Amino acid sequence: MANWQAIEQLNDIAADLPRFTQALTELAARLDLDIAPLDADHISLRCHQNTTAERWRAGLEQCGTLLSENIINDRPICLFKLDEPVCVAHWQFSVVELPWPGEKRYPHEGWEHVEIVLPGDIATLNARALDLMSDAGLRQTGISVKTSSPKGERERLPNPTLAVTDGKVTIKFHPWSIEDIVASELAD
Repeated sequence: MANWQAIEQLNDIAADLPRFTQALTELAARLDLDIAPLDADHISLRCHQNTTAERWRAGLEQCGTLLSENIINDRPICLFKLDEPVCVAHWQFSVVELPWPGEKRYPHEGWEHVEIVLPGDIATLNARALDLMSDAGLRQTGISVKTSSPKGERERLPNPTLAVTDGKVTIKFHPWSIEDIVASELAD
């Protein structure tokens, strides 16, 4: 299979990667978050139109394998395992999350967030994630923190999320890897 950056349907997200990498690095610096030791297991896109999501899906199908297709928060979300990773900072992401547009309008179409895995007690996820960032960083104008518990129709693992954003990019924290979540969908 081809490298994702060589697929015509993905030219816009290939061109968007330097912007995302810089914005993510800047957000981490604002938060005093040292991303170097953290395990981020996948990267996610955002788009405004179904036609864009369908074009990206067609492109991702040429350079990866569909791991999962699920309805989460009333919209389809596909996960693809790529043959060649998406490189951001020190991370190499082999899994890409592709959600179809939902109610929320994002300021930019392209790469939007990374998801960091913090294994451990789900009850302490928020505290453990917040401890990685400075209080001063979290109190800055334009920084928002949100908690949620997205759940696919067949998921069996609770998947709380803490998301920190500056409105341009987001860093999310979960207790499980996305591949553990997908495996829970397949369990009997």
